[in-house]
Amino acid sequence: MVKKTAKVFNLQGKPVGKITLPPVFETPIRPDVIKRAVIAIQSARIQPQGRDPMAGKRTTAESRGVGLGIARIPRVKGPGGRAAFAPGTVGGRVAHPPTPEKKIVKRIPKKEKRLALFSAIAATGYKEIVASRGHAVEDVPAIPLVVTDDLAKLKKTREVEEALISLGLLSDIYRVRESRKVRAGKGKRRGRKIKQAVGPLIVVAEKDGISKAAENILGLDVVAVKDLNAEVLAPGAHPGRLTVWTVGAIEKLGELYGGGEEA
Repeated sequence: MVKKTAKVFNLQGKPVGKITLPPVFETPIRPDVIKRAVIAIQSARIQPQGRDPMAGKRTTAESRGVGLGIARIPRVKGPGGRAAFAPGTVGGRVAHPPTPEKKIVKRIPKKEKRLALFSAIAATGYKEIVASRGHAVEDVPAIPLVVTDDLAKLKKTREVEEALISLGLLSDIYRVRESRKVRAGKGKRRGRKIKQAVGPLIVVAEKDGISKAAENILGLDVVAVKDLNAEVLAPGAHPGRLTVWTVGAIEKLGELYGGGEEA
């Protein structure tokens, strides 16, 4: 079987050679498996909540019954008649509290999780899949986009921006900037005020200086090969994120997952 190859570009966007892609890039695209893996990753971040079964019930409050011209709500014994215990009263119990026994985490088999990762990696190598996800790929010289390891050594945001311009990724960065908007609804006062699109992903062998340099570029993420997962490569369970691979990342990908996944 003929192995897939990809052009290698320098930071000026000029081709400087070729590299053989590992068999992972030939994995069949499985959106269903990717979605299951992403949901499993997202659900693991949710902490099951519960309440103390006795919360709001540690009181002497009892209802005084009927015939007194007052509501039958439970009241604390003694003068004053302060209402307690019932839902809607100060310090009362919660009407329908969430139960800590509720199962929230979704789990999938390890082999299925591995297949989802390989499938998400393979999806980054097809231009039509990347374009269908909404990324601006008109100026990108090649997909998958492989760049020399000089990219991982950049330590200034300005240098990263210049490299992105040379590699044709500026239009996708602008797409992210134009997508920013204030969320409609209560979420804006719950720590998620801004909504924005997802931009390019840079995959490196080891995080050197670029992870710090790329922090202030909207939508741009940097991840090491060992930290790859289905959610990073397919945000929202939609495969085909615009991804920039360094040569070192491709080589390490072959070392970690050399055999790929059998179809």
